[in-house]
Amino acid sequence: MDFSGPEGWQTVIEKSITDRFDEIRTLRRDLHQNPEPSGAEYLTTKTLSDRLKRYGFTIRTGPDQRGLIVDNPHVADAPRVGMRADIDALKIQDQKQTAYCSQVSGIMHACGHDAHTATVYGAILALHDLEQSGVMKGIPWRAIFQPAEETNQGAIEMVQAGAVNGLQALFAAHMDPSRKVGTIGVRENEFTADCSELEIEVIGRGAHAARPHESCDPIAAVAQLISSIFLFVPRSTNSQEPVVVSFGQIIAGDTPNVIPDRVLVRGTLRTLHQHVTQTTVLHLERLARGVAEASGTTIHVRQKHGPPAVHNDVYLTEIITEAAKGVLGADGISIISKPSMGGEDFANYLEKVDGAMFRLGCASGDVPAPPLHSPLFDIEEESLAIGAKILAGSVVHWLIRSQQ
Repeated sequence: MDFSGPEGWQTVIEKSITDRFDEIRTLRRDLHQNPEPSGAEYLTTKTLSDRLKRYGFTIRTGPDQRGLIVDNPHVADAPRVGMRADIDALKIQDQKQTAYCSQVSGIMHACGHDAHTATVYGAILALHDLEQSGVMKGIPWRAIFQPAEETNQGAIEMVQAGAVNGLQALFAAHMDPSRKVGTIGVRENEFTADCSELEIEVIGRGAHAARPHESCDPIAAVAQLISSIFLFVPRSTNSQEPVVVSFGQIIAGDTPNVIPDRVLVRGTLRTLHQHVTQTTVLHLERLARGVAEASGTTIHVRQKHGPPAVHNDVYLTEIITEAAKGVLGADGISIISKPSMGGEDFANYLEKVDGAMFRLGCASGDVPAPPLHSPLFDIEEESLAIGAKILAGSVVHWLIRSQQ
């Protein structure tokens, strides 16, 4: 690496992203109009690949021709620093009234993945321009554009495809409509939750609704079990350890005057640590055994582990903060006081490589913005430029520090 005149790198990145902003915004709007759900990101992958090929980058396609691993071709075997974006959309009907709203019925980018993609795209173009300027040479960056974040499969697939091989650090941004554009949130260590899907199956004996004594009523058993979970799980968990159990689906019966013989309940369990998740599942199983014994039913509790918790590396969080100060000033950076209990597929990379994620403000002014996963979700597009500058700056700061 040649760091001749590194004092000018911030000016080059600033100018590059300003000059290329229309290109960055156009990509975001193109993706927003043509969203693809998890597992079907073929057009999105091709759109990105076609655009990036123009710059001569080294491009590898992910498994099943979905997702991209993009490297600076001017660097061979040096340890790399990565930036990650996700490219999948959600099965939500876009209700915005904008020129760039989704043109695909029932699918939209309601979590900002189109914006994440555009910010990483802008960042690698800025690093490319930085090399072309001669200020810095041989920047060993890698961009990961992963599919299937929403199903917790994309990062796992990309790791298996070699996306983290040779990486020593990985940065990511997540759009945050609760923060104004021009601000970011950072947090060391615990950032998001360890998430699991829960499925509880209750098998009883059906009967006529007029003669419930002839049944082993699974609906009554489920009602008792859910109440017991909400009552006793908090009482058995360390009060300083957050545990969130929520149920979003109950499937039972077909007729109002028939007690069914089976009920299926689905929900989620969220904690900050896997050992808390494990002890909570054991407690759910104990409660299920008690209710089953009392009701004469059979109850099965099944857990499907989702993304683990994101634990931001302290050193890399400091680098993001340092890069953001050069873009926003110290007043634009706030410390996130508590971790989110949402899940994030980024955590699957962090089991292989140190990394850090920050929250990128995307709300327009002081007007309350529709939240993530809302059919009205949108961003203030100035956030694209801010995110790209911070990500590119984080790569450069990491490189400069690594040479000291």
